[in-house]
Amino acid sequence: MRFQYYFFAIGIFITVSLHAADYSGSPENYRQLLGNLKPGDRLVLQPGEYRAGLPVHHLVGTDSSPIVITGSDTEPKPVFTASAEHNTVSLLDSAHVVIRRLILDGKGLPVDAVKAEGHSHWTHHIVLENLEIRGHGYDQQTVGISTKCPSWSWIIRDNIISGAGTGVYLGDSDGDKPFVSGLIEYNLIYDSIGYDLQIKHQKKWPAIPELEKQAGGNAIIRHNVFSKAQRGSIDMARPNVLIGHQPRNGPGANGTYLIYGNIFYDNPTEALLQGEGNIALYNNLFINPHGDAIRIQPHHDVPRNLDIFSNTVVASGAGITIRNKIEVERFRQRVVGNALFATPALNGAEPNGNIVDAYEAAGRYLISPFAP
Repeated sequence: MRFQYYFFAIGIFITVSLHAADYSGSPENYRQLLGNLKPGDRLVLQPGEYRAGLPVHHLVGTDSSPIVITGSDTEPKPVFTASAEHNTVSLLDSAHVVIRRLILDGKGLPVDAVKAEGHSHWTHHIVLENLEIRGHGYDQQTVGISTKCPSWSWIIRDNIISGAGTGVYLGDSDGDKPFVSGLIEYNLIYDSIGYDLQIKHQKKWPAIPELEKQAGGNAIIRHNVFSKAQRGSIDMARPNVLIGHQPRNGPGANGTYLIYGNIFYDNPTEALLQGEGNIALYNNLFINPHGDAIRIQPHHDVPRNLDIFSNTVVASGAGITIRNKIEVERFRQRVVGNALFATPALNGAEPNGNIVDAYEAAGRYLISPFAP
């Protein structure tokens, strides 16, 4: 009986000691609490103004026990105001971390709201949810959400990004630090100077075993609104969304961008969407009273396997344009079941199986297609 009681007591001690902790953070103490967070811990930030940033450095949760940093579900969101000395939410060598219910106010400074830093080795399984990002429009290089290190399996969900230089910029400019297998959903991104969303092209992936496990994964972009009705740059015009190619060979080469259920609205200076690589584009609404809708064309590589179907396009310029390089191999490219009201409606693909008519004729098929 003594031995049974002894082991039972040890069991209780282990259970208690391993139980995840809930912390209440304030502007005065949250920085001290950050460094103590372990898998399963939850840091709930009280309402108030937080001026010292949110360095998420070397915080690693697990798949079943992520680290959560959040505002309260029942009180006003905490407000993180930018500093010229650092990006507001800085991610470095962190994984399985959830950041939610915060306001990030850039105050017009030349810093990013959320950034996976370029000197980080990696970030993965990061969730950014229900963030309000504003005041990050210092110039076109100022970004709402940015990754500059190899990053994979992020979820960017239910955020509002208004008036940024660039709304979301994923991957580094040279293609060496890819953004892989992400889920981007239910976001409202509008009035960016440059892109609302850009996912950069990918060169050969770096030799990171955890990253290579994502080789068969697809990136999903769904149920978002991308609008550039205001503030779009004229000198450095950008589409609402630009999608770069997957690696030409090796891990990730067969991945696909699944883009569905989104609204792409207005761009006075560029197309609504530009892409290359492997893309499945379906069940989206494209409205551009000032120009083109969809351009699939070479950028850093070429269009590859394409499935474009069940989209509705109302554009005063071109509807769908596909440009292939003559000297490269042909890929499977299907454009079918779309309702296209543009002039011209379709370039680079057969019109069979699509509803095709002029921009001005959209009212014969749709209810209030020209309403603001």
